[in-house]
Amino acid sequence: MKVLVIGPGGREHAIVRSLLADPSVTEVHAAPGNAGIARDVTCHALNTTDPVAATALATELGVDLVVVGPEAPLAAGVADALREAGFDVFGPSKEAAKLEASKAFAKEVMAEAGVPTAMARVAATAEEAADALDAFGAPYVVKDDGLAAGKGVVVTSDRAEALAHAEACFAAGGTVVIEEFLDGPEVSVFVIADGTNAVALSPAQDFKRIFNNDEGPNTGGMGAYTPLPWLPAGFTEDVMERVALPTLRTMARRGTPFVGVLYCGLAVTSRGLRVIEFNARFGDPETQPVLARLKTPLGRVLKAAARGELDTIETLSWDPRTAVGVVVASHGYPGTVRTGDVITGVEAAEALDAVSVLHAGTASNEAGELVSAGGRVLAVVALGEGLAAARTAAYEGVAAIDLPGSQHRTDIALKAANGEIAVAGSSAQAAPAGASQPGAVEQEAGQEARRGFQTEVLELPGWRHIYSGKVRDLYEPEDASITDRVLVVASDRISAYDFVLSTEIPDKGAILTQLSLWWFEQLADVPNHVISTDVPEAVKGRAMVCKRLDMYPIECIARGYLTGSGLAEYNADGTVSGQELPAGLVDGSRLDPAIFTPSAKAEVGEHDENITYAQMVERVGESVSSDLRELTLKVYSEAERIARERGVILADTKVEFGADPATGTITLGDEVLTPDSSRFWDAAEYEPGHAQPSFDKQFVRDWLTSAESGWDKASGEEPPALPAEVVERTRARYVEAYERLTGRTFQA
Repeated sequence: MKVLVIGPGGREHAIVRSLLADPSVTEVHAAPGNAGIARDVTCHALNTTDPVAATALATELGVDLVVVGPEAPLAAGVADALREAGFDVFGPSKEAAKLEASKAFAKEVMAEAGVPTAMARVAATAEEAADALDAFGAPYVVKDDGLAAGKGVVVTSDRAEALAHAEACFAAGGTVVIEEFLDGPEVSVFVIADGTNAVALSPAQDFKRIFNNDEGPNTGGMGAYTPLPWLPAGFTEDVMERVALPTLRTMARRGTPFVGVLYCGLAVTSRGLRVIEFNARFGDPETQPVLARLKTPLGRVLKAAARGELDTIETLSWDPRTAVGVVVASHGYPGTVRTGDVITGVEAAEALDAVSVLHAGTASNEAGELVSAGGRVLAVVALGEGLAAARTAAYEGVAAIDLPGSQHRTDIALKAANGEIAVAGSSAQAAPAGASQPGAVEQEAGQEARRGFQTEVLELPGWRHIYSGKVRDLYEPEDASITDRVLVVASDRISAYDFVLSTEIPDKGAILTQLSLWWFEQLADVPNHVISTDVPEAVKGRAMVCKRLDMYPIECIARGYLTGSGLAEYNADGTVSGQELPAGLVDGSRLDPAIFTPSAKAEVGEHDENITYAQMVERVGESVSSDLRELTLKVYSEAERIARERGVILADTKVEFGADPATGTITLGDEVLTPDSSRFWDAAEYEPGHAQPSFDKQFVRDWLTSAESGWDKASGEEPPALPAEVVERTRARYVEAYERLTGRTFQA
């Protein structure tokens, strides 16, 4: 296989080196390359943003595969022209590359796909920017809505600096995206995609600021390392399920399938996984250490992706060692850069064990000497048995190189090596240098570990456990070719005050499953996720086979009566989720018409966050928000009518929706209209002015907050076991709700 790599930097040098190690690759060419790449392969002059010139070069060379490295040629449509000429190309089309070229477009796609990300506003004027800055508060995040080579972002607590960056973008004819600040460590995950199938590479962490301790201005990146020992088990799978695959499906539905690298820039926040940004190519400097660990031949992987055949490649294989990359930058970077300085010591650095030097901004002068020709000049990458060893080797390589006036950070991967990085809400933390790390088998087992609450996993023929929430467990088919469905199993667990209690309620899972199925039948004109109830015998009656949806990150709540948290907000300021209500309402007052009050989904074990409709629009877009509101109120209105005919009042309900990956249809998911997701009152006992008795777990909540339990919900301690009387009364209340609503007798 003959391969052409387009691009001039360190990312391209790393790709070239990896391709040369692939036995199936017989010849590699680069255009335009740099002085370092020219030492490894033949380089050709090329205007990388000229589709005609790129196609002519590929034709002249007769290549079998073209790899487009940087963002600029992708945004210029180089990949499109090459494909039209009949070449296999690894790199997205111009339209698909808008995921990077336009931050606003990326936010639109994320909203449609239900991908968790920061709230954001697009601003085109100073006034709009100022309003957005004030809405989100400090720290301020301002992004140039276009290509910026990783440097078009300002994160600052100085409002004037943030506004000045926005105004500079406006003056250049652009717009900006202003976002809420995301706390927590950042992670880069490269996902190789063929338009349908996808595979993730090893997660990495890079360092954007120019100086140690993440100080100074942003750069294109001053170093990176991989893997990340502090990430929780199953992190990569979570990224694929919640971020990458929903995004790729959405792009395919839009008619712009994504072929290439979807770079997922992520924050692991106190509220869970959030997307910072997407890029449409390998990131630099993360590519250098990531590819240093990849043992699977890269050429075969990229060729399979270009041909839509990723499903035919073997599971990726990785060097068990840690890789650390340190960038050596020119004097003045990232400001006015000095070039032309002579570089020596590269050969000495590469003579060190497991150290490689990848060129970014280098050239040869008239005397044939290696000189600096850009801001980021070299990346020194080392492999070692753990972070401490890899860091030591990398910095030995840096010390061997002499570049007058150069600069580099001395703290790449230092906090991770010292065990100073932890993920909020997780016990996962980096092991200190020298501590034993899990072996390959243990790591694989960890990647398949359950996320959410730890529960007993059932052995169900044909199904593999993938997740446990508070009260439900998810399984996927063992047959990896079946990707469109999951098995949803309702347990008898019960939760209260964000704790899963140690005591279960007998038959609760079966009662709520049967009630949900009955409601799905009554609401037949609203698309739902149920495929069948043909489930393994061990979970019959409390499980459903359901479509795997791309869930929207919104809890959709309809309120027909004022009570609970809505009443508390109303008593405080006369509104519910920002909607003004008439004065004089009391606990249990009817709201006619019913109102829609969304909340943002929180991680398991945390409170959902009440948001306004305007905030919902910022998260998922106007079109999706409008549809979700309309469907939620439709579900409530029809269910309220049906319940009232049976002497039951439906006070409020919470429903969840997702997009059907095959059709894009908004589909009703999860459980629906059960006592765990809705408030049902006895119409005969209804009397506004005080709390109404409800068909739910109120007996549990009342006992837990009573003196008899001896438990303080503010203590943070686990609640005690429930007494038998509370268990039986709660079960009876669930059964009564089922029988009153359905008119059927519950059979245990």
